[in-house]
Amino acid sequence: MTTIRQEDFIQSIADALQYISIYHPLDFVRAMTAAYAAEASPAAKDAMAQILVNSRLCAEGHRPICQDTGMVVAFLKIGMEVKWEGSLSIHDMINEGVRRAYTHPDNPLRASVLSDPAGARKNTRDNTPAVIYLDLVPGDTVDVKIAAKGGGSENKAHFTVLNPSDSIVDWVLSVLPEMGAGWCPPGILGIGIGGTPEKALLMAKEALLDPIDIQDLKARGPRNKVEELRLELLEKVNALGIGAQGLGGLTTVLDVKILDYPTHAASLPVGLIPNCAATRHIHFSLDGSGPAVFTPPPLSAWPEIAMQGPATARRVNLDTLTRAETATWKAGEQLLLTGKLLTGRDAAHKKLADLVKQGQPLPVDFRNRFIYYVGPVDPIAGEAVGPAGPTTATRMDKFTDLMLGEQVGLIGMVGKSERGPEAIASIRAHGGVYCIAVGGAAYLVAKAVNAARVLAFPELGMEAIYEFDVENMPVTVAVDSSGNSVHDTGPREWRMKIGKIPLAAH
Repeated sequence: MTTIRQEDFIQSIADALQYISIYHPLDFVRAMTAAYAAEASPAAKDAMAQILVNSRLCAEGHRPICQDTGMVVAFLKIGMEVKWEGSLSIHDMINEGVRRAYTHPDNPLRASVLSDPAGARKNTRDNTPAVIYLDLVPGDTVDVKIAAKGGGSENKAHFTVLNPSDSIVDWVLSVLPEMGAGWCPPGILGIGIGGTPEKALLMAKEALLDPIDIQDLKARGPRNKVEELRLELLEKVNALGIGAQGLGGLTTVLDVKILDYPTHAASLPVGLIPNCAATRHIHFSLDGSGPAVFTPPPLSAWPEIAMQGPATARRVNLDTLTRAETATWKAGEQLLLTGKLLTGRDAAHKKLADLVKQGQPLPVDFRNRFIYYVGPVDPIAGEAVGPAGPTTATRMDKFTDLMLGEQVGLIGMVGKSERGPEAIASIRAHGGVYCIAVGGAAYLVAKAVNAARVLAFPELGMEAIYEFDVENMPVTVAVDSSGNSVHDTGPREWRMKIGKIPLAAH
């Protein structure tokens, strides 16, 4: 009988979460490198370059890949011959490991978990509790799959119950364009087929924790229907032309992972969950000999990519910017921002809207300023700010008209992913502009921030309004002052270039 010490288990969880916050799985690095080498779209290739450079910088600097350091999900297979030495429950041990990992003084991770989700939505401050699934199996070891899943990709999960005769491929191809770029492609699709509704979604989540192996599958050929489905979906999803960050290109997904389970004769439940470019998961086992050991991968595993910014990028001084200047920007144009950049996201926008409604003065002057949708990681010694990549901009769509209007006077915004019709209409009406930074390149973005200070709402923690002093921060104009959106034009152009799926079908 194997004895697992409580402390060994807790520390293994903590060490695993610290490890995956810093290091991409090498199968992901290899797959992204291959996609980068093959990419023909300049905008998508630049986005992939930023993701890969960011990944290497994080491995070198031991800092988080993404500012959204995720909500922890753990799948455990516990051998029935295992004996536990300790007083805590398995759930309590895992949560103590999460607490240690996310409050580590040398590499603090952003606490994003809120209690009372339908009410006060209060931050738990240590990212607990985790979401935990336990399975008792024969054997004398504890097998752990653990992941830290960001909110941007989680929010794009889909579920349906198809008729048994319906096409799973057609359903996936119908929902992918609706998902936009908020899940930060290129990434991986996890699909669960069968069982019951909750089982299908659970399988979709667990499927994402398997290694990327689609190229090996292509080389040897499929051996069953699920493998045929994986290959068909990979080809047809990439033929949609969505591309990296939704900018249009050859690679939208690096792999399609599928798990299935027997289901009722009248049902075909299907769950779909994407994994973003900040893919974070690891698999380890405990056999009673001590805590798990995680060896850093060699830096030679990453490609050497020089990032100096596009030679044609327009240099922008945020401190002297006018609407007349932003009116000359075109969707798809690359910029380098320098100067004072405000930040704010969901909670801050809600507070600002409430102040305006009450006729109260705003704590910050937004006139002719830019705001960055970000919730940064806390800095450590020598940093102005921790990893600070963009959050999904569509969550701020309902506030866009207020922020760009006369009462607030904002001139532009920076985030990630597309904007909805309501926000685009407001941008056009007010002559505003919306830019995107690359999701999945949070540490690279943070290196463009020379100073940061909180201006308002410090009680919101990472959602407070900051002022960043940035230098040559790379962004792309996503929606120009005329309402032209690169998230419409880019995928449309590349879908026609790829030419494998008729444009009218989707």
